[in-house]
Amino acid sequence: MKKVTVIYWSGTGNTKLMAEAVAAGAGSDAKLLNVENATKEDVMAADAIALGCPSMGAEVLEEGDMEPFVESIADCVSGKPVGLFGSYDWGDGQWMRDWGERMQGYGANVMGEGIINHLTPDDEGLENCRSLGEDLAK
Repeated sequence: MKKVTVIYWSGTGNTKLMAEAVAAGAGSDAKLLNVENATKEDVMAADAIALGCPSMGAEVLEEGDMEPFVESIADCVSGKPVGLFGSYDWGDGQWMRDWGERMQGYGANVMGEGIINHLTPDDEGLENCRSLGEDLAK
């Protein structure tokens, strides 16, 4: 199994629930980190990563911690499997589409279209997150 690191930012706890489900799917060796505690070295040491952030403002990433972190890893995700996930309250998921394109532009092997859940993830949403973790660990 691959070494998977799950890094997330969560304001209300919804994306944290998703992150925990991704990590559970990736197996007991998965590393789960709040972005405030994550480093570029965590990304470089992983075989695959999952990044989670809810939609903020005008459908953008959280700007205080997550946005600078994503920018900081631009040069170390090329060829790496990356899964994206997050929750939202309104909009149509544009932040996730933009984020996926951005990560592809960095050379990441983005898995799928990203998992989005409206507010608190339901059982199906959490199962989708666990499946993402399983896929990243393969």
